[in-house]
Amino acid sequence: MTGKTLYDKLWDAHLVCTEADGSALIYIDRQLVHEVTSPQAFEGLRLADRKPWRVGANLAVADHNVPTAGREQGIADPVSRLQVETLDRNCAEFGITEFSMSDPRQGIVHVVGPEQGATLPGMTIVCGDSHTATHGAFGALAFGIGTSEVEHVLATQCLVQRKAKNLLVKVEGQVGPGVTAKDIVLAIIGRIGTAGGTGYTIEFAGSAIRALSVEGRMTVCNMAIEAGARAGLIAVDEATIDYVRGRPYAPQGELFERAAAAWRELHSDADAEFDAVVEIDAAALKPQVTWGTSPELVLPVDASVPDPAREADPIKRESMERALNYMGLEAGTPLTAIPVDKVFIGSCTNGRIEDLRAAAEVARGRKKADSVKQVLIVPGSGLVKQQAEAEGLDRIFTEAGFEWRDPGCSMCLAMNADRLDPGERCASTSNRNFEGRQGYGGRTHLVSPAMAAAAAIYGHFVDVSTIASLPQAGAQEASAQTTGASASVGAEEAAKPKRKPRSSGPGRAKTAKQGKEQ
Repeated sequence: MTGKTLYDKLWDAHLVCTEADGSALIYIDRQLVHEVTSPQAFEGLRLADRKPWRVGANLAVADHNVPTAGREQGIADPVSRLQVETLDRNCAEFGITEFSMSDPRQGIVHVVGPEQGATLPGMTIVCGDSHTATHGAFGALAFGIGTSEVEHVLATQCLVQRKAKNLLVKVEGQVGPGVTAKDIVLAIIGRIGTAGGTGYTIEFAGSAIRALSVEGRMTVCNMAIEAGARAGLIAVDEATIDYVRGRPYAPQGELFERAAAAWRELHSDADAEFDAVVEIDAAALKPQVTWGTSPELVLPVDASVPDPAREADPIKRESMERALNYMGLEAGTPLTAIPVDKVFIGSCTNGRIEDLRAAAEVARGRKKADSVKQVLIVPGSGLVKQQAEAEGLDRIFTEAGFEWRDPGCSMCLAMNADRLDPGERCASTSNRNFEGRQGYGGRTHLVSPAMAAAAAIYGHFVDVSTIASLPQAGAQEASAQTTGASASVGAEEAAKPKRKPRSSGPGRAKTAKQGKEQ
């Protein structure tokens, strides 16, 4: 008998029954809830006079609509305020644990889940949010669902699904200086396209993936949906187990050791067969920058904006022309010649402590370019913010002229006060560069935290993989006038391997209250 893939193992372990039409009912271990996609679900329970089947399987947090500045004054926008207050009331009524806006553990749902240990290997995890695939970094089957499905899981702890096909993406070799998890996943999407994973669950594997920290793996899985996949997975190893150990919702003591023994089996068998395989040479990758209005429109930073006239496919050519028109770019322009108006470092893709450390290494001792209007540094959670402040990262950012904010989704999407004005161009560490994603008429370029910080210093995109040092504070404005060849960025700092989290890291048992199942 042929071996099983990791996805096969997770699916089979949660399969309740299969129908004649191929649909299946699977059991859901954990549901994460936020304020945008849950109000109608709770109202559906209320109208049907039902209660959550398993209250303790749910964890709620407000993230999309919360302000990241002036939080003590409340939420100014009435619609945003109503959504957050409605979540508060619904969780209180139905007995669901919520990290409210004033809770020090509050943050982006896909940052909070893992740091609390609510995300565990082998689980099925759902959330009314596209980027639930983030949790696949733990060997968990995690995917986004719609509002009616949120209600269904609340009421039954089960969900109707169809099994996806298996796609293996192998990234082998050692990445070069300045290349991060964000660059790896952007390069993958650039290779297979935003429909390349449609109908599949992607397992990311290979030596370059194994070399990533768990936080880096979360970045990769976070963007599986941008390749069209239902979910993204990475097999469990000792790094996974070490990350989970001691977190509030994780098993403790002997129970943890027993669980860890089972988790170590969460990998694809050596003889498992995949429906498709894509291989990537890690050594060939460079820091990436998106140039268009889809994550697949991405190139290495030392490339130039492509010419639609050279595209043979008329549909793709028209799409490229539309993207260039919206982005205000001309074919042939070096990516390093593109100026930025604002910079956003945060989101469920890159708002964790290692992301902030990478950005701080570039910003240390330097100043924001005068041409850059605003640089937002938004931690992914309150505990990430506490950790960053304990390490002095906030001071590095503020001394560079960046703004240090409270946790939330922030400028990833225009659902709160942090947004772009029409025509403004942003270097962003988020996951989507769609038209209007960060504000009506806003232009988004997706990059890594180090690349975003460098753009803030220079005022335009630069190559963090170069060897030369950044100029000292006060000299960067002259450098910002260089728009031809790639500007150099202090890669001996930006390209350093990410340091392991200090002490226990955000969310460990000694810094957060124990979350309890009910």
